[in-house]
Amino acid sequence: MGWTARRIPDQSGRTAVVTGANSGIGFVTVRELARRGARVVLACRSEQRGTEALERLVNELPEAASRTELRTLDLADLASVRSFAKELPDARVDLLINNAGVMALPFRRTADGFETQFGVNHLGHFALTGLLLDRLLAAEAPRVVAVSSFMHVLANIDIGDLNSERGYQRWTAYARSKTANLLFVHELARRTARTALVAAAAHPGYSSTSLQTGGPLMEDRRAAERIFRLGNSLVAQSAEAGALPTLYAATAPGVRGDSFTGPRLGWRGTPAPSWRAPWTRSDAASERLWVASEQLTGVSYG
Repeated sequence: MGWTARRIPDQSGRTAVVTGANSGIGFVTVRELARRGARVVLACRSEQRGTEALERLVNELPEAASRTELRTLDLADLASVRSFAKELPDARVDLLINNAGVMALPFRRTADGFETQFGVNHLGHFALTGLLLDRLLAAEAPRVVAVSSFMHVLANIDIGDLNSERGYQRWTAYARSKTANLLFVHELARRTARTALVAAAAHPGYSSTSLQTGGPLMEDRRAAERIFRLGNSLVAQSAEAGALPTLYAATAPGVRGDSFTGPRLGWRGTPAPSWRAPWTRSDAASERLWVASEQLTGVSYG
């Protein structure tokens, strides 16, 4: 039998911040961390959906009510990211799980003018991690987990066109943003190698969540929405199973920096080391992306 949530070590006294915690694998992640004693901060874009998720969490785990908190965070707006980090009361953050994401959207721009998938999936989380880095390094055994995707294999980043201004293909842009997640973890692990921080990545395989239908709903592409819903019901694993690689990377003993955990079979199964494209381990590419990300977000890690 493979690794399950029952094997999560005791998290008492640890604080976890999880982005996109109101649904899908994000909600399962906060629930299981809270079940094991962690103080959890649900970082959600929608206050209404976040409140509903918090109420659901407390209903399922009444004993965790005093250790759960909702805070608004819009990764598509750097002002919101800065406000979230400034107002977070914790002097120490033990776990930062960069889970929120969007997939295969029509071309849109964030509040700061970035292509939305790159802006939300990478730049927003890059800025958030940098703004919380001092509090992460203040923890005894901190971890940062980036939730990427096996779809990263479809495309490497284009350092000269990070915002897809020379042409936009929704799936290419998504793949590039997920490659950026892995390059970010690679560089963060390299830069913090002499500290206690572990920077790792995970992916959920093909899990049944609202992520797949977000793009079709925005454009009223009902046929595509139906196809994704059918795939979710027939092929995808549950959100509970999809959250396991993230939970493993966040809590399992011995997780190494720059590791990539996914379902054993690639698209489903218990957590196991995942194959990743060779370009996601490039020191030169990760450093170029890091420098560009600091310039675009105005967040410097020092």
